[in-house]
Amino acid sequence: MPSFDVVSEVDMQEVKNAVDQAGREVTTRFDFKNTESSIELTDNELHLHSSTEDRLKALNVVLEEKLVKRQVSLKVLDRGKVEEAAKGTVRQVIKLQAGIDSDRARKINKFLKDLGLKGISSQTQGEQVRVSGKKRDDLQSAIAALKDGDFGIPLQFNNFRD
Repeated sequence: MPSFDVVSEVDMQEVKNAVDQAGREVTTRFDFKNTESSIELTDNELHLHSSTEDRLKALNVVLEEKLVKRQVSLKVLDRGKVEEAAKGTVRQVIKLQAGIDSDRARKINKFLKDLGLKGISSQTQGEQVRVSGKKRDDLQSAIAALKDGDFGIPLQFNNFRD
C-alpha cells in the first residue's frame, strides 16, 4: 500500500549560515554602526539585540533576506515580543518551529479527510503524519492539496513508498 510522511523540518545548517551572513552584513553596514546590533543562534532560538526598536526591525529584515536566500521558509520563525533590555536597548527571541505539534496534526488529518479522496487514510506518528492510500494518484493529489493549504508551518513530504 503506497504511503508518505508529512513532516516539518528545519535545515539548521542553512539557518546557521544565514545567521552568520546576516551578522557579517550587520558589522559592515553603515546604518548599524554604533548600534551594538547582534544575532545569536542557540539550539532552537535566535536572540536579536539592538539599540532601538527601529534597528531591531532592520535587523529582522536582514535576517529574513538571508534565510530566504538560503531557502529556509519564514514560517519556521515564531517571533516573541520585543522586550526592553539593559541601558535602553531592546531584544527579541525568535523560536524555530520544527516538527508537527498535535493541534496541527489534527488539522492536517481533518483537512485530508475533508478532501474526500477515496482510500486515503492518515494517522499521527510522533511529530509527523503518515498518509497511506490505495492509489499513487490519490496520494499525489493529497500532496498537491497539502501544498496549497496553509497550516502555519512549512511542510515536507518524505518516504514516498509504492
